[in-house]
Amino acid sequence: MVEIKLKEGELKFLRDFVNKGRKSARELTRARILLLANQQKGDTEIAEILDIGRNTVWRTKKRYCEAGLQRALTEKPRPGQPKKYTKRHEAEIIALACTKSPDGRKRWSLTLLTEELRKKKGFRTINRESIRLILKKAKQNPG
Repeated sequence: MVEIKLKEGELKFLRDFVNKGRKSARELTRARILLLANQQKGDTEIAEILDIGRNTVWRTKKRYCEAGLQRALTEKPRPGQPKKYTKRHEAEIIALACTKSPDGRKRWSLTLLTEELRKKKGFRTINRESIRLILKKAKQNPG
């Protein structure tokens, strides 16, 4: 069990952190973990009081000991899913959407674009949502 002993400045910061402003639920939980740990409460007791898992308590305390208060309260940014389509692919989608629509159609629909693009190399798995997001991102708004 890691013992936490907060400095006076850290204690004041955490109390203000919990009581003032808008914070995420995770940040508030981590701050409360540190405040309870400072009162010499055990991991299991803290987990029961805050209705969280013991591992959450343990990880928060460990991060505080290793990297300090700010690191214990915040998360590392998450990388997210890698991009499936390159700038060249995006340009090709936009170019196709800007061309004249097929005969009998007034304009390109997402479904028509999807069908047309799936015939091309490199777009076999593209779906309408990917096309929608690419076109939405490409939309110019000068004002």
